[in-house]
Amino acid sequence: MARNQGKKCVFCDIAAGKAGAHRVHEGKHSLAILDIFPFARGHCLVISKRHVVWWHDLSEQETEDLFRTARAVARKINKTLKPDFVCMYARGRRIPHVHIFLVPTYGGDVLDRFFNALEKIQEAPGDLVRMRDPEELAKTAKLLKK
Repeated sequence: MARNQGKKCVFCDIAAGKAGAHRVHEGKHSLAILDIFPFARGHCLVISKRHVVWWHDLSEQETEDLFRTARAVARKINKTLKPDFVCMYARGRRIPHVHIFLVPTYGGDVLDRFFNALEKIQEAPGDLVRMRDPEELAKTAKLLKK
């Protein structure tokens, strides 16, 4: 919250009903809206009602509600728009308020091509190959368990 102190937050305004948005689903602690800059028809954002920058800083109840809302909306997208899959990712760099992207994705579209490119990078030589070494994986797992 400190990162946004004194600045206006569009997602806080939407959650408070002070700014308009195309709401598609609402939970106790979260809200799903259509993205105004969509990658595809039906591209939604699931936002927390409380101003928090990163999803992993939400309370347990807020986290559960955020992902419950995301699942409900993804199911609606699948049923209605019939994409190959619904891409879900959280970023939050441009607007520092928890939001998850739910994007209907079809073979060959911009996100499909992007993630295919990322998968090729994962398979690339160099530093990434070294990270797949069983000893390196064990070291990383040990670090993350602390």
